[in-house]
Amino acid sequence: MNPGSPTAAGLPAGAPGSPTAAGATPGSPEPSQSVVPGPSPAPRKAKPVRGGHAPLPRSAAKKLTIPAITIESPVTGLGLDKHRRLAAPPVDNPRLVGWYRAGPSPGEAGTALLVGHRDTRTGPAIFLNLNALKPGDKVNVVRADRRTAVFTVDKVRTYKKEAFPDAEVYGHTGRPELRLLTCGGSFDKKAGYSANVVVFAHLTDVKQL
Repeated sequence: MNPGSPTAAGLPAGAPGSPTAAGATPGSPEPSQSVVPGPSPAPRKAKPVRGGHAPLPRSAAKKLTIPAITIESPVTGLGLDKHRRLAAPPVDNPRLVGWYRAGPSPGEAGTALLVGHRDTRTGPAIFLNLNALKPGDKVNVVRADRRTAVFTVDKVRTYKKEAFPDAEVYGHTGRPELRLLTCGGSFDKKAGYSANVVVFAHLTDVKQL
């Protein structure tokens, strides 16, 4: 992608201190160079949170639906590239969401991570309106075991890249949680987006297909 394009976007920048985030910049020119720190144990423990549904066994994420912002998308597994940075969903399929498969699966104990583009060189992408979500909205993830993990949004935050809170976003809270991430803030032709949009949600129900 051309970093000078007004629609150039990638995935969220790496959080400071993350082992997979060295040298990250938000909205980097090539999506394969965009970095999302994996949901590994944070330097500080997040405060345990009670409530919600009991954890599910591990099962790959296959589909994401968010009725409040009319999202329905297939989910692909993502890993780290040779630079230990998270690969992005392909830009030629801007409606595709990526799940960090080395971390917890949605509904499993821990904090699962789903990422998507805000836009690409060709126009809007799947997470363009992610910041429009509100507490109480539902996020549904269909899993390979034919269960749908239903998450309830707790909050939506936008963090400047230099103030990204690793522990709050990626730390284990004591219940199954989900984070949805994309780029946010202002856009600069050279530096890309200035911030990350993060949706915090926790597992509240499970449906069997």
